[in-house]
Amino acid sequence: MRQLKAFALAAAVLLSTSTAWVQDSLAQSSQITIARPVSTTAMDPGFLREAATIVDNIFDTLVMRDKSMQLVPGLAESWKPIDDTTWEFKLRQGVKFHNGEDFNADAVKFTIDRIIDPAAKSPTLSYIRTVAGVDVIDPYTVRIRTTEPDPLLPTRMSRYPAYIVPPGYVKQVGNDGFATKPVGTGAYQFVEFIPDQHVKLKANPGYWRGKPAIEQVTWRAIPDGTARITALVTGEVDLIEGVPVDLAPMIAGSSDADLVQVKNGGLTIYLGLVMKDKPLDNVKVRQALNMAIDRKGIVDNILKGMATPKGTQVGPADFGYLDIPPPAYDPKKAKALLAEAGFPDGFRIKMQSTLRYMKDGEVAQAIAQQLGDIGVKVDQEVLDWSVYVQQVPRKGPIFMLGWGSTQTLDADAAVYAILRTGEPYSTASIPALDKLLDESRKIVDPEARKKVLHAIQELSAEQVPLITLYQEDSLYGKAKSLNFEGRPDARIPVFEMSKR
Repeated sequence: MRQLKAFALAAAVLLSTSTAWVQDSLAQSSQITIARPVSTTAMDPGFLREAATIVDNIFDTLVMRDKSMQLVPGLAESWKPIDDTTWEFKLRQGVKFHNGEDFNADAVKFTIDRIIDPAAKSPTLSYIRTVAGVDVIDPYTVRIRTTEPDPLLPTRMSRYPAYIVPPGYVKQVGNDGFATKPVGTGAYQFVEFIPDQHVKLKANPGYWRGKPAIEQVTWRAIPDGTARITALVTGEVDLIEGVPVDLAPMIAGSSDADLVQVKNGGLTIYLGLVMKDKPLDNVKVRQALNMAIDRKGIVDNILKGMATPKGTQVGPADFGYLDIPPPAYDPKKAKALLAEAGFPDGFRIKMQSTLRYMKDGEVAQAIAQQLGDIGVKVDQEVLDWSVYVQQVPRKGPIFMLGWGSTQTLDADAAVYAILRTGEPYSTASIPALDKLLDESRKIVDPEARKKVLHAIQELSAEQVPLITLYQEDSLYGKAKSLNFEGRPDARIPVFEMSKR
C-alpha cells in the first residue's frame, strides 16, 4: 500500500511537471519579441515623427492594403465619391476601442479634425492636407470633403495620420498621455512602454478580424546590429529589423535563422538642403554637390549592393514613377560649377546625420570626404535618433534623412511633404515646383496626373531642392519557427504572423 501511494504521488508530480512544461511551451509559442535598431519615442499616430511600425498594430484605418497591396475594407466597409470633392464612407458596426469605447462616425470626425486643426501643427498633416472637413451623416456614415478633387483620398485613409483614435480617451488623458499609453481598435492592445527599452502589446481578444495567433509581442530597442543578430540566433528574439548589410551573410548562412530581403522595400535616403541658407540658395551650388557624390561607389562598397542608387525620390512601385538615373559622379564638373557660382575655393558647411539607417555613419563620412574633394569642407554633426527625430524641419543646413512612400504607393507621398514650400518636413522652396505639386493633387484623370508627376521629378532633378542618394532594401532576420514575409509597404503586421 505504501508503495502504491508513493507511485501515485510520483505520478502526480510528473503530471504536474508535464502540464507546467506544456503550458510554458504553449505560452512561449504564442509570444514573440521583435528587436529594432531605434527606440520608440511616442505612439500617437496623428503626430508621428518616426515609422508607424508599432502603431500599425495598435490602430486601424478606414481602408487597408492586403498582401497584394490592393486597397481593401478596414474600419470602412465601403466608400464611393459623391461628387468631385466629397467621398462617402460606410463604417463597420460593432467595433470597439480597446477601452470599450464604440467606434463610430464621431471617432472618424474627431481623428481627422485634430490633425487638420492648424493649431495642432501635426508633422504629418501633409498626407491629408487636401481634407477640408468631415461631415457625420449618421452614426456609421461619414463624408470627407476635400479642398479640390483628390483621387487619392481612399489611399490617404489607409495610412497614418488616419489611424482612428478614441475621442473620449484622448480628451481624458490629453495628447501627451495618449502618446505614451495609446488605445486603438487594432489587433494588439497596449500593455507597457519603457522609453529606450521596450513596448509590450497583447492580443485584442475582441478584434473584428478575429483573435491574433500571437498572444503577446514585445518590441525591444537593440541599437547595436551585432547585438541584434546575436539575440536572434540565440533565440532571445524572434525577428529583427534593420539587419546590418555586412552581417546579412551571417544570418543567411545560419541554421537558426533566415534572412528576409525585400528589394526596394526600404526608405529612400536623401540629403535635405535648407535652401533659404546661403550658399544653398544657389542652384549651381546644389547641382555641384549633387554630382560630387559617388552613389554607385557607396552602394557597392559600403552597402554591399543592398540598395539602389536613384535620381528621384519616387519608388519604382509608386504610381507616377519616372526612371531618372542618378547624376553621373563628376568631381571635375562639380568644381567648375562651384567656380561659376562664385566659390572657386569652395566653402565650409555643417552636415547633420544620425545612426538610424543602413551604415549611415560610414555613408556620411564618405559623402563628407567626396564633398571635400571639390573644396566643400564639411563639419559633421552626428545626433542620437531620439534627438534627431524631434526637430521638424531640420536646420541642417545639410542633413541626412530617409523618406518612404511604400505605404501609399503613389508619387505624392514621396515628394509633396519634403518638396512643397512650407510643409513641416520641407526645407525646399521652388515656386515652379510648388505649382506642379499643387496641380498634381487636383487632377483626377490618371494619365494627365502621371504627366504632372513626371514633370515634378524632372524639375527636381534639374533644380536639386534635395539630393536623392539611394533606396534601401528592407532586411529582416527571423527565427525559422516564425512565419513572416516582408511586405513591399514595409509594414510588420503581427496579426499575419504565427509560430510553428
